[in-house]
Amino acid sequence: MTEPQPRVVIADDQALVRTGFRMILTSGGIHVVGEAADGVEAVAAVRELRPDVVLMDIRMPSMDGLEATHRILEQFPDCRVLMLTTFDLDRYVYDALAAGASGFLLKDVTPEHLVAAVRLVDTGDALLAPSITRRLVERFAAGDHGPDHASRPPAVHRDLTALTPREREVLTFMGRGRSNAEIAEDLTLSEATVKTHVARIFAKLALRDRAQAVVLAYETGLVSPGDTTETPSPGT
Repeated sequence: MTEPQPRVVIADDQALVRTGFRMILTSGGIHVVGEAADGVEAVAAVRELRPDVVLMDIRMPSMDGLEATHRILEQFPDCRVLMLTTFDLDRYVYDALAAGASGFLLKDVTPEHLVAAVRLVDTGDALLAPSITRRLVERFAAGDHGPDHASRPPAVHRDLTALTPREREVLTFMGRGRSNAEIAEDLTLSEATVKTHVARIFAKLALRDRAQAVVLAYETGLVSPGDTTETPSPGT
């Protein structure tokens, strides 16, 4: 039986970019159900078409991709948003994840990587490279949480005492950008066991996906600069 294909809306203010992404995704077997030229149109398209994934440019007129993402996920929390930009700037990474995005890609991504990224976030996973994770940790340590941090409400710090020592270990590794397979290897567990721990962490902490888990790991101090490659001690 054929697996259902993700339904995608492409939001970008450049028509040529939208056309290129549509061709790439369609050739990869992904169903593009709509397009938007700015954040306002993106919100309207999601409301009408109910896609599984939105490819969202950050810099757009009328309403930028960050605000559009925030509004979309407030109304449709099951939708996944994959942020796109030509600028590899740290401040966009944090703000995109804080808005609820499930991933972050530069527009020079290869066609194969773009298709794989859409499929990945559609499954509920997050597209977070270790290099991006490391930069985020360093920014938190410096007290720099993005240019608009002071104007945003303070983050909700969930109680990590609900987690078992093993679950705290797994959350720490997620905060460092490790995949389930890498966590399984580091902790000498099966990948199925790691997936079970991840699911329990999400349930206990009311997290929607891996991206939120990563942000939470920084904001609670579970992950800090200098320890992104070390193995955490159980229960710490």
